[in-house]
Amino acid sequence: MRRTFAAFIAAIALTSALETSAADRNYLTGRLSSDQITEILVQKQAWVPFPAYSDRNGWDRLTGSCRADIIAAGEKYLDYEWKVIKMSDYLEYEKSGNRRIMEVPFDENNLALASLFEAELAEGSGRFILQIINGAIHTCEMTSWALSAHIHALGPERRAFPREDDTTLEITQGGVSQMMSWIYYYLHEEFDKIHPDISRRIKSEVVRRELDPYLRETGYWWMGYNPHIVLNNWNPWCNSNALLCFMLIEDDPERLAQGVWKTMWSVDQYLNRIQGDGGIEEGPSYWGHSAGMTYQYLSALRLATGGAVDIFGVDQIRGMGEYIVNSYVGDGWVVNFADASARGGASNLNLIYRFGKAVGSAHMTGYAAQMQKVQQRRPSPTADVFGFLEALSALGEMEEAGSGYDAPQYVWYPETQFHYARGSHGLFFAAKGGYNNESHNHNDVGSFILCADDLPVFIDAGVGTYTAKTFSEHRYDIWTMQSEYHNLPMINGTAQRNGADFRAREVRSGRNTFSADIAGAYPEEAGVRTWVRSYTLKNGTLDITDSFDLNEATALNKVNFMTWGDVDVSTPGIVRVSVQGREMMLKYNASSFTAVKETVTLDDRRLSDIWGPEIYRVSLTATKLQKKGTYRFSIVRQ
Repeated sequence: MRRTFAAFIAAIALTSALETSAADRNYLTGRLSSDQITEILVQKQAWVPFPAYSDRNGWDRLTGSCRADIIAAGEKYLDYEWKVIKMSDYLEYEKSGNRRIMEVPFDENNLALASLFEAELAEGSGRFILQIINGAIHTCEMTSWALSAHIHALGPERRAFPREDDTTLEITQGGVSQMMSWIYYYLHEEFDKIHPDISRRIKSEVVRRELDPYLRETGYWWMGYNPHIVLNNWNPWCNSNALLCFMLIEDDPERLAQGVWKTMWSVDQYLNRIQGDGGIEEGPSYWGHSAGMTYQYLSALRLATGGAVDIFGVDQIRGMGEYIVNSYVGDGWVVNFADASARGGASNLNLIYRFGKAVGSAHMTGYAAQMQKVQQRRPSPTADVFGFLEALSALGEMEEAGSGYDAPQYVWYPETQFHYARGSHGLFFAAKGGYNNESHNHNDVGSFILCADDLPVFIDAGVGTYTAKTFSEHRYDIWTMQSEYHNLPMINGTAQRNGADFRAREVRSGRNTFSADIAGAYPEEAGVRTWVRSYTLKNGTLDITDSFDLNEATALNKVNFMTWGDVDVSTPGIVRVSVQGREMMLKYNASSFTAVKETVTLDDRRLSDIWGPEIYRVSLTATKLQKKGTYRFSIVRQ
């Protein structure tokens, strides 16, 4: 049912009254009224900071040294055969949970269209126009621009195949809408020379699939109307795309104001509900989609309002940006709690630089400039046209910027409860408290990662390829999500439980110490009153202490350690680990524990590409039942 703008404002007031946690931040809508939006919005696309299509000198300057590569990338698709996504491709998700069957050809089409469009902007000769039209109209003919998995999750029928009137609002659909909006903005006059219905069709599809449903709908979880739902990267990602579509396509000032204000309110809900310390509980792999899309949204909003709405000076926003640099271990490795890869997230140097410049973080800009001098990364074609054009605008400045990045020695996120510390002998240690309902959660309260000379040795395995199971009620049947495959104890034979109530207590962090009572992360059947896990990093050694008090001892406790490389448990009291020349020794009391090494075969490319064909779980099983006691372990750099 379509809502009026007045009804929308009333719904906002109701939801704001229900939301009690940090609702008074409201960085965006708390500083002005909805009536003021119309007055401050830059109308008729005058906000666009990039050259007009006909400004060839402007495009030559913008594309600079990338121009030839951008054109060459488009040339690869001049004879591209646009792929049809078949009904069976959509339904495969329901059949097997496989998302890639549908997503691969869809992604290939979108990359082809983006590459052709961006090549035409760079060259400006009209050579790519007909193939762009082919791709754009092919896209218009699709029943939906959403992914099969997201149609299944969000659609009224919970089926993966789109209905004929599908207007599902999600991250990929929004990205296609943004790309089509830019294509219309830059090339509609060129299209009109061929046939005016081309432009009309593209615009009408963006209005039907993005603008109208965005104004109409309030039921999507990512919008923030339900105050009890955890919001994640979908919120700034979807809202960034929506904002750009409104600013590029909508000519009615009232509808434009409604759309922009709604995005502001929705992003406020995201910033209200995530931790104020800037920690990204989804992990570094999602930084570009969570913090990075927050930056992109705020950058576009600043342009759209002529600079009147600018919150880059807010500490939370700066913290969100610096999280990715703080989480960088070195040599491409990152702290990968939650659904994150151990080698991902810190490589988008241009985005890190732009974000750092916006918030005034020399830490971020210095890191990006320093890495750029080595890696020489260039913007590559993408359906995120705004991000691509911003990246081109910043490239020259980033390459000329001074670099002086020094990795922080100690970082503590008191709300997210992430602890990072660098010690002597090349050690880097990370631990977490938190709770087991974080976005993209793993049951990992109290777990740790230990690296030597920038290489993880005691590890968090990460997450495998997403399937239907990953985001279903069976998520925690997957081994990577379970606490027994993290560096954590099994208490009375019981693992941690997922849910918001399962969390750390009494979490403390110091320069060389971290401790948390993790008993609250275990269910009642664990029979645990307290289990205080403490870490101390000093003199090339990580000391681990587990002090516990149980209601009763019904099963032998087990303490697990995840690692890789060469692992030897043959000597009682010592586990030797060697990973690419990094030698470590885990010491334990041989009379109190027996050690077993279990091989975990990695048959998922998303994991094996990082760790190789297998990793190991070393399980130290207690030799006697104890209701109360203290276990001590030491990991020593050799």
